[in-house]
Amino acid sequence: MSGVLQHELGLGAAEYGFGAGLFFLGYFLFEIPSNLMLEKVGARLWIARILIVWGLVSMATVFVTGKWSFYAMRVLLGVAEAGFFPGIVLYLTYWIPARERAKNGALFMTAAPVAILVGAPLSEALLRLDGWLGVKGWHWLFLVEGLPAVLLGLAALWVLTDRPEQADWLEADERAWLSAEMAGERAARVRHGASWRSLLDARVLLLCLIYGLNTTVTYGIFLWLPRMIEDALGHRSFVAVMVPFAFALVAMVLVGRHSDRTGERRWHVAGSSLVAAFGLALAAAFQADPLLLIVSLTVCQMGQRSVQPTFWAIPPLFLGGTAAAAGIALVNAVGNLGGQIGPWAMGVLREETHGYRGGLLLLAGALVLQAALVLSLRLPSRAGVRGALSPPVGRSMES
Repeated sequence: MSGVLQHELGLGAAEYGFGAGLFFLGYFLFEIPSNLMLEKVGARLWIARILIVWGLVSMATVFVTGKWSFYAMRVLLGVAEAGFFPGIVLYLTYWIPARERAKNGALFMTAAPVAILVGAPLSEALLRLDGWLGVKGWHWLFLVEGLPAVLLGLAALWVLTDRPEQADWLEADERAWLSAEMAGERAARVRHGASWRSLLDARVLLLCLIYGLNTTVTYGIFLWLPRMIEDALGHRSFVAVMVPFAFALVAMVLVGRHSDRTGERRWHVAGSSLVAAFGLALAAAFQADPLLLIVSLTVCQMGQRSVQPTFWAIPPLFLGGTAAAAGIALVNAVGNLGGQIGPWAMGVLREETHGYRGGLLLLAGALVLQAALVLSLRLPSRAGVRGALSPPVGRSMES
């Protein structure tokens, strides 16, 4: 898709990378206000609002005609989507006990690789509709792929429940147990990190930096991976693009489960980061060999995608109350500025060096630094990750 859009709009590699990253400008500016609104008006209404507007703006990308309109639309898309990811992370803290948050977070975050697995062949098919009914193929892509967000937003108004206390679809004993469990966790977090001053906690600022490195790599690879594989193969292949994300889908769930089972967070994030760095180093060495490049990028994605579920189980360990809403949004907002740097750096280095090696090695170095910074974090004991209560007999959080 990146190659098609570049060609249609007449963009260079650096211009496309810069424009793609502009998404995070609007995202950054509206992230914290969005999460505070979710805390105030409830997840059901606010998540529905985000999805509907996000889908409509995505569909409006068909009106882009050149560099400046592309830049403007990317900023607007960021504004529309702002708050969705941290809003879901916050929403999980209302429902999922800390000891089970990494694996459940992983299940939510599998949406990204699943979207790629489904979206790659769908995008390929939609691009082939070029000229049908007088509409360009890439216009069909944005129109069709933006519609599900609107429909899911409408569905969220009927499906979501703000808090366990309101869940009349749970049995009375389940509702009582879950409400007590989450109330106990909230009380503990409020005692230790509910004030706005906690946003200046050194750990929060360090998490911003760590996540900034993470998104630099995530989007630097994500937006260029299809192009790298296409250049190595000499043609587009959605099957080849799907392979790294299919393996990542399995890895991130397994890593999240293991992190919950052991109650350990830092080493799981650091270890996943180093695996991803190793994959990028291999990709830099084998960028011209299609098979080895795909294997290398698969290793990278298995590590890179496994970072996030465990990483996002960390902030709620020491943030509570309104500060949790603002703190999670702050980490995501500041950290996502890396989404501007990664694609742009890959584009610039590709133009300067006529290859991907420099960009891949730069991102590998960012992952190594990320691992070191994660290990420097001081977190509550593992006991704080494990709950003292048990679900009603015969029930579990996975059932």
